[in-house]
Amino acid sequence: MNEHLIKAQNLTKIYGMGEVAVRALDGVDLAIDEGEFVAIMGPSGSGKSTLMNILGCLDRPTEGRYWLGGEDVSKLDKTQRARVRNRKIGFVFQSYNLLSRTSALKNVMLPLLYNSNGPQRQSAAEREVLAMKALEAVGLADRVHHRPNELSGGQQQRVAIARALVNDPLIILADEPTGNLDTQSSQEIVGILQELHERGRTIVMITHEPDLAAQAQRIVHLRDGRVVDEEE
Repeated sequence: MNEHLIKAQNLTKIYGMGEVAVRALDGVDLAIDEGEFVAIMGPSGSGKSTLMNILGCLDRPTEGRYWLGGEDVSKLDKTQRARVRNRKIGFVFQSYNLLSRTSALKNVMLPLLYNSNGPQRQSAAEREVLAMKALEAVGLADRVHHRPNELSGGQQQRVAIARALVNDPLIILADEPTGNLDTQSSQEIVGILQELHERGRTIVMITHEPDLAAQAQRIVHLRDGRVVDEEE
């Protein structure tokens, strides 16, 4: 049997108690294979962000199970989830989340520093080589010593994508990655994600923009915490 890279079964997330309980997710089933580029769409309040938080091991479901790379991560505690996040997941956020006083190169090296006490620890020189390769992969080899305020929004998001790549994660989770960008920069960022997908990366992108979602391999539509439709 071909094992899915991501498998979610009956994911339910309830916030609050009793009469004020809100079902942000209501029995979501989802399977994503290695190498897929999947867009998750839905109106505000549909459960997109909650699903992303669970897929990214930032939160865990109230009910249901979630396997990532064959490991059931739905019941892990906060420390265990942090370990999985750093080893297996690369995040790209709408707001870039870069350190403002730090060069592009050092921003990209950050996830490698979190690994410095683990079995995969690298020397400072090795970390720099890996960060350079990641920046080259997103077309920023000539901007490695620039700080975020010396870069355009599109370039900052490229740095964020390089940072997501540097640990060689199982999946890249992109949460509204073009939300702060103009149309041209948005197309460039989605183009980079497509290139990474063509090189074999597994990408899950949350977006509310149909023209960007259309560039993914598959679109999953959420409404009221449920998957209502999938299109290839």
